[in-house]
Amino acid sequence: MIKQISVFLENKSGRLIRVAQVLGEAGINIRGLSIADTSDFGILRMIVDQPDKAITELKEKGVMATVTEVIAMEVPDTPGGLARVLTYMEEAGINIEYLYSFIEKPTSNAIIMMRVERINDALEILKKNNVPIVGGERIYAF
Repeated sequence: MIKQISVFLENKSGRLIRVAQVLGEAGINIRGLSIADTSDFGILRMIVDQPDKAITELKEKGVMATVTEVIAMEVPDTPGGLARVLTYMEEAGINIEYLYSFIEKPTSNAIIMMRVERINDALEILKKNNVPIVGGERIYAF
């Protein structure tokens, strides 16, 4: 499983810059990110190369942040590749809370980050169906 940093941001100018500055000053590299927003706040979800250090630095600087475990998996970069994997989750009754792609050096597969309700069950289903799971050592090292 991969440690994802989630940061709750007021939807105001400069909030995102502050997070990037804190991480940059601490020597932490952002590997992938996603932002979901409403009119009042946003949730910044990030994969960074040093998640434990990142959470410490952000909290020390007064940034509201949490760590969430997500699954990183390789999906064939072909039409229907993601649909096949999502079908496995649907058939097992596993709800996907959210997912987003992760950019890697050229490869024949896409890497997808996925947050699910029952992470251990999801991992078992993926392994049973020969969906490659990507570990933290590979993700954090990009």
